[in-house]
Amino acid sequence: MASTFAQALFAMLLIASMVAVSTANKDWQQGNYTGWGFNRGPYHLNKTEGPNKIIVGGSENWHYGFNYADWSLKNASFYVHDTLVFKYDPPNNTTPPHSVYMLPNLWSFIHCDLSKAKMVGSPTQGGGNGFEFVLKSSRPYYFACGEHNGTHCKDGMMRFFVFPKLRGWHY
Repeated sequence: MASTFAQALFAMLLIASMVAVSTANKDWQQGNYTGWGFNRGPYHLNKTEGPNKIIVGGSENWHYGFNYADWSLKNASFYVHDTLVFKYDPPNNTTPPHSVYMLPNLWSFIHCDLSKAKMVGSPTQGGGNGFEFVLKSSRPYYFACGEHNGTHCKDGMMRFFVFPKLRGWHY
């Protein structure tokens, strides 16, 4: 029984991954352009030329109560060597502290378990131009605010993940 459940779960995960990968490039033109030598045209698999600097949260920056998971989905695609810029006010009498932690895995992300997380941005680093985090490889990156024992992550929606893709070939 357990192996049947595991097989069904694996099949659903595989199908979801295939759908995600197949719909990742939202800029496909008409036809089946895959870059494999047919249907050539003036368009590319990826219209971005090089690494981008992306402000986390856009004009909202990094603060309690904004849905960063939704933001990351709406602002995909992220690519290897893109830079995430985290901007947040340093703590003061009216602003609670914020930080940025990188969580080690999906389980930690779902449960806002910061016990094995690594701080990548302290409460004072987000001021001014913010601090930058470069997405160095094509793997999942799980980010969360680590302040107040994970309350900002759990209740304040200050968590998101990205899975940067490799840039397509240009010609």
